[in-house]
Amino acid sequence: MGPRGTPIALTRRAGVGMDSAMIGFVSRFVGIWFIAGALVALVIDAAKTIAASTLTITPLGEAWSALSLASIMSVQTFVQQQIEPTIGAWLWDPVIQWLLLSPTWAVFGIVGFLLTYLGRRRRTSVAYA
Repeated sequence: MGPRGTPIALTRRAGVGMDSAMIGFVSRFVGIWFIAGALVALVIDAAKTIAASTLTITPLGEAWSALSLASIMSVQTFVQQQIEPTIGAWLWDPVIQWLLLSPTWAVFGIVGFLLTYLGRRRRTSVAYA
């Protein structure tokens, strides 16, 4: 029996501590915000497409530089000077450049769905002896 006479199965899930439950909640919470950001970016691209009468897709790098050019430049400097000397010069140019050229709504949507999936509540199975 758990605290106050409640069964242990009702007070916490088997094999899952409170720390991992909190990490799961934070992962789901941040993931939902990323999905909301993806929907906002998709609506903005749709409005631009309707206004221009041609398909308009905003890359992540363009949206980021419009919000804060200094931060994207400092991230580039950090990656190229601090991280690439230890792992190789492949990180910024092919990998991060590819992400920055991808549509904002796609990157936010994929990150959001991954975070909500990783933070999902797992079903507890009842084992009978």
